[in-house]
Amino acid sequence: MNFDKQNLLLYAVTDRSWLNGASLADQVKEALEGGATLLQLREKDMDYSRFLEEALEIQKLCRSYGVPFIINDNVALAKEINADGIHVGQTDMAAGDVRALLGPDKILGVSAQTVEQAILAEKNGADYLGVGAVFPTGSKADAVEVSHSTLREICEAVSIPVVAIGGITLDNLAQLSGSGICGIAVISAIFAQKDIRAAASDLKSRTREALQL
Repeated sequence: MNFDKQNLLLYAVTDRSWLNGASLADQVKEALEGGATLLQLREKDMDYSRFLEEALEIQKLCRSYGVPFIINDNVALAKEINADGIHVGQTDMAAGDVRALLGPDKILGVSAQTVEQAILAEKNGADYLGVGAVFPTGSKADAVEVSHSTLREICEAVSIPVVAIGGITLDNLAQLSGSGICGIAVISAIFAQKDIRAAASDLKSRTREALQL
């Protein structure tokens, strides 16, 4: 899977909170139809066998749309299914160890809240950074807020692409203009919406405008 910063334009992160009787695969398909450029499967409370089954189903969908498929945190599962990559936080496995396990060809994303964390992640082999929370968010109870000036400083301090995450909506994403990011990562702005496909499409075009792409 070829990966470049264009894949980070509209980075969709899954959440089961808003299924309302639909399957996660159905919701992911809607997001992909709407133009999501990268998909991260995030499951914090699912047993391995069920997670594996779900990951294979979502991976197949992503491949059919030519969209990179990333697993959150679970290195063993990412390796087992040959996912396109993995995303780890500051409290998960160290980026250098993940890179050593997955090899040079997989996408490695790392969360960062400070310039120091960002520089270290790049040094340890990260392909991109997820920086946030750039706005208050309800999707992650322990999210640390990152000021827009820190976001800009991180973008200037590293040569790898940066995606902003945390509380981003259609209404506030224009505030990220000029920060140096390559895209936005969103959860509820896609998956909590009644029309997921339309939400993804609107976010994608609005992000292009904000980033002047």
